[in-house]
Amino acid sequence: MATEYGQGYGLPTGPGHAQGVGGRRHLMPAALRAPVEGRAWRELAYVLLSLPISILMFTYAVTMVSLGAGLLVTFLGVPVLAAALAGCRGIGSVERARARGLLGLDVGEPEPLRLKRQGFMGWVGAVLKSGTSWRALLYSVLQLPWAVLSFTVTVTVWSLGWSLLTYPLWFWVLPTYAGQDGIQLYGDEQRAIYLDNPFEIAVTAGVGLLFTLATPWIVRALTTVDRVMVHGLLGPSRLATRVVELESDRGVVVDTAAADLRRIERDLHDGAQARLVNLAMDLGLAKEKLREDPQAAARMVDEAHGEVKTALQELRDLARGIHPAVLTDRGLDAALSAVASRCTVPVQVEVDLSERPAPAIEGIAYFTVSELLQNVSKHSRATWAAVEVWRSEERLMLQVADNGVGGADLSRGSGLAGLAERLDAVDGILVVDSPAGGPTRVTAELPWRAERAR
Repeated sequence: MATEYGQGYGLPTGPGHAQGVGGRRHLMPAALRAPVEGRAWRELAYVLLSLPISILMFTYAVTMVSLGAGLLVTFLGVPVLAAALAGCRGIGSVERARARGLLGLDVGEPEPLRLKRQGFMGWVGAVLKSGTSWRALLYSVLQLPWAVLSFTVTVTVWSLGWSLLTYPLWFWVLPTYAGQDGIQLYGDEQRAIYLDNPFEIAVTAGVGLLFTLATPWIVRALTTVDRVMVHGLLGPSRLATRVVELESDRGVVVDTAAADLRRIERDLHDGAQARLVNLAMDLGLAKEKLREDPQAAARMVDEAHGEVKTALQELRDLARGIHPAVLTDRGLDAALSAVASRCTVPVQVEVDLSERPAPAIEGIAYFTVSELLQNVSKHSRATWAAVEVWRSEERLMLQVADNGVGGADLSRGSGLAGLAERLDAVDGILVVDSPAGGPTRVTAELPWRAERAR
């Protein structure tokens, strides 16, 4: 398994520069440029559109569900209720697209309808039994009160901020057309206070600037609730997400097992099997020469003896690659020490486990450390390495560190990416910390399952 080091590192961001999306740098801090950023205007558009859309959604949902519930005493109630829920599912698709376009929220499609039987009644039953349909209905009802609140707050704060900020440009309208000196701050029967002198106008614009700068963050906080609602009510359920993850993990496990079987078959065919065939041929020739030329036969038997030793060593190496006996007999400490002894750099091994994990987890941990130490030997150019294994609550933690050149990266499809996929198949995690120039620290996390009787 090859891992690439020392590549894929960009230039560091200098002080005083804000790093933007896609590597762009901004001289202006985020708080000052937020009012004119595209994201702020898209979020504002989302909030403004939410009110009319939510009114339509609420009207449709309440009308159709009420009609279906009222008709439940007849046969028509069930299909009408199913049609109402199907319409809410369609509304959910529109809302996911709107959130994706204006909020940048990429929500996966929920689980499709599972028809147990074909036909119209099968579709009706699937719609009524689908949790996605009822969550979409709940979203259609809850969105209206929240849209009213967010619309009111957004329009009030946004219009107040920009009107006060631009007050120096339009304050002349009040004395000219409204018959008053400016914005009235206070007034009663005896006196009135107007914002009409240069100082008061400047202060008004300053207050407007504060409101204008705060408005994008207020709108962003409001749309955060919309993000939560869209993700929680219109996205796939946790159970469906977990099923998809398990199906993907099962595919990874099957592919990995198939690849391991092909590797074992190839090693047996190209290695030990070929040597055993040559050994059989040599012994056959030696048998024929035994009477005619005993000395030549003895030499051939001696050569065959060497081939037997080589074949046995290859079979031992192959068996060690499948599952080493020392791991089964003595556990991770002894097995990892044996792996470390074969590494090209000095390796310090420290295993702090009060009990042994389950054999499957123990095997994955062994092969993870073995692969990482092979990377250290082949690519890191390190002078030392260290392996630590410990338990943290219900997780088995592995860490392999070295002082090599660094630059290891999971994102480039290297051997580390394949190792991360194997760990993910059992709910494990692989984290790589490898800056250019080193050192490299790779941490793996596996679920802890205690050893049962072997």
